[in-house]
Amino acid sequence: MNIILFGPPGAGKGTQAQFIVKKYNYFQLSTGNLLRNEVKLNTVLGSEIDKLISNGEFVSDEIVNNLLKQSITNLKYRDRIIFDGYPRNVDQAINLELILKEFNQTIDHTIFLNVSRDIIEKRIMGRMTCEKCNMALNEYFNKEEINLHPCGPEHLKKRKDDDIEIVIARYDTYMTATKPVLDFYIKNSNFTEIDGAAEIDQINSKINHILNV
Repeated sequence: MNIILFGPPGAGKGTQAQFIVKKYNYFQLSTGNLLRNEVKLNTVLGSEIDKLISNGEFVSDEIVNNLLKQSITNLKYRDRIIFDGYPRNVDQAINLELILKEFNQTIDHTIFLNVSRDIIEKRIMGRMTCEKCNMALNEYFNKEEINLHPCGPEHLKKRKDDDIEIVIARYDTYMTATKPVLDFYIKNSNFTEIDGAAEIDQINSKINHILNV
């Protein structure tokens, strides 16, 4: 089955996706990772993406959709994809349905992690991501885990767009753009809203229950 994880930047989608990947052997399709990987390739497109991300802007649907389709068409990920951070608008939601239908796939669960802006600000300003294993930790909440991180704490980096003004702008833009997308999915019986301000293990337990029903 395929899963969509919704939530504003800093809601914990990446952390929960990692749990699902490890437990159920899924593939985490994060548009953020797709974009950052393109930047690492030092392509012309990667340079364009880097400039947009650094300014806290969203990349165009055309760019995202093309990168997304390359992953969906990979047979080893068939019916085992977690869409993390996508779709961000109704056009992307419609496009995702068309691509999945083309390859005889569907979305089986849509999960929304709802978190207020003040909590998001605290989470994001301390967020660090490992450049080797992609694990996300927080310098305020995970001090011990950072010191004991198997890849080495020197590989934990802050993202360029983790700036307070950019965080607020991204949150407001996300909530404005995503409200219609939530309305698009909320009518489906497989849509579930979870309090994203709860403890990580509590959220994980609720998600496991949803996936095992």
